[in-house]
Amino acid sequence: MMKWQPSATISALRERATFLQRIRQFFDERGLMEVDTPLLSQSVVTAPHLASFHIDGRYLQTSPEYAMKRLLSAGSGSIYYLGKAFRQEEVGKRHNPEFTMLEWYRTDWDHLQLIEEVDALFQTLLGTQKAQIIAYADLFEKYYGFNPHLASITQLQKIVMSEGWIDIAHLPEMDKDGWLDLIISHGIEPHLGQSQPTVVIDFPASQASLAQKRKIDGYEVASRFEFYYSGVELANGYHELGCAKELQLRFQEDLEKRKSLGLCELPIDEALLSAMEAGFPPCAGVAIGVDRLLMLKLQEKNIAHVLPFGWENA
Repeated sequence: MMKWQPSATISALRERATFLQRIRQFFDERGLMEVDTPLLSQSVVTAPHLASFHIDGRYLQTSPEYAMKRLLSAGSGSIYYLGKAFRQEEVGKRHNPEFTMLEWYRTDWDHLQLIEEVDALFQTLLGTQKAQIIAYADLFEKYYGFNPHLASITQLQKIVMSEGWIDIAHLPEMDKDGWLDLIISHGIEPHLGQSQPTVVIDFPASQASLAQKRKIDGYEVASRFEFYYSGVELANGYHELGCAKELQLRFQEDLEKRKSLGLCELPIDEALLSAMEAGFPPCAGVAIGVDRLLMLKLQEKNIAHVLPFGWENA
C-alpha cells in the first residue's frame, strides 16, 4: 500500500502557513504588488545548469523571472511572486523538484539596495543578525590566498587536488567557472553565514547570468549577490541587465554552452526580448527558495519535512 500520510507534521504545516502569511505581509506593508505567472510556458531559462520539465511543447517554469520582467516592461512597478517553480534535478535533503519560490523586483534600485531588503526579510522571518557583506575575491584570499579573477585553471586544479575532496581524474572537462564553483561549494560555502548571514558580491563577470557587469581593479565583475546562512545558499540577486541586444547575446552563449555539454537545445524567449526592446525599467531582482528558509526556521534537516507531500509520496 502506498504511503498516504503527509511528509511534514501537521504542526509544521501550520508553521508553514504562518510563514507564507508573514512573507506576504512583509511585501504588502512595503507596497509591492503580488503577481501570478504561467507555470507552463512556450520557452524557459536557457542557463546550462538549470534543467526543466518538458510537457507537450511547454516547459514548467524553473523561475517566474521572464514573465515578471515582461510585467515590469509593461509598467507594473515593483512586484513579487510567491508560488511554485520546478527544476528537474536529483531529489535531496535540500532539494525537491517542485518547490516554493519567492522572487521580487524593485524598480529604480540596484543590487546593493536590494541586499538591505533581503536582510530585513531574513531578520523578520528568521530573527537573524544584520548580514555581513564580502567580495567574492576576498573570500578566496581569506581561505586560499589568491585572487580568483586572475587565477589560472591549473592553479585551481592544484587547490582541488591538495584538498582531496574529489578524484579529478573522474571529473568531466570543466571551464574555469566549473573549478571555481567546486572550490566554493566544497571549501568555502560550509563556513559561510554560521553566526550571521553572509552576502557575497562581485562575482566573476563570466558568472553574471542576467546581471549587469562593471569594472573594478582592472577587471569586470557581475553586479549580483548571494546570501548564505548556516552554510546554505538562500538567495541569488542581480542588478538586472536591461539591454535586449546584450540579453540575446547571453542567451546565444548559453545555447552554445548547452550544445558543448551535450544538453538539449531550448527556445529563446522572444517575448522577453520584445519586452526589453519596448523599454525595461532599471531594477534589481532576487530569488529565494522558501522551503529552505522554513527548514532553517524549524531546524529541519530534510526538505520533505516542511512540505505537505515530498517528492517520494507526492
